[in-house]
Amino acid sequence: MLNVEHIGIAVKELEKSEKLFSALFNVAPYKRETVQSEKVSTSFFQINQTKIELLEATSPDSVIAGFIEKKGEGFHHIAFEVEDIESEMLRLQNEGFTLLNNVPKIGADNKLVCFLHPKSTNGILIELCQEIR
Repeated sequence: MLNVEHIGIAVKELEKSEKLFSALFNVAPYKRETVQSEKVSTSFFQINQTKIELLEATSPDSVIAGFIEKKGEGFHHIAFEVEDIESEMLRLQNEGFTLLNNVPKIGADNKLVCFLHPKSTNGILIELCQEIR
């Protein structure tokens, strides 16, 4: 793993949360994107070397909607950038971690992504991401 790529925060209302985090960070979001496969709309902030991703459900059956219903708004996941997502997935699987998807899928911000199950990572949802080449 190279570095923290971004921190994901689940929100009920993206527009309202963009205003809140814009005021907090004193910077506007640089990108908004809908990820149909995950049934979410995202908004990204860049604060120095740190990216923050706000995630709003676009469907009541999305993972984010379920998360908010169960736990409320807040910290959802931490993402790590990797050079080769497939080899990193294999390495982690061999180390005993549970992957939530067996092949990388297309995520937000032009990335291939894979998630590790929180039950195998002390309750933290971990996302691996690699720039699509």
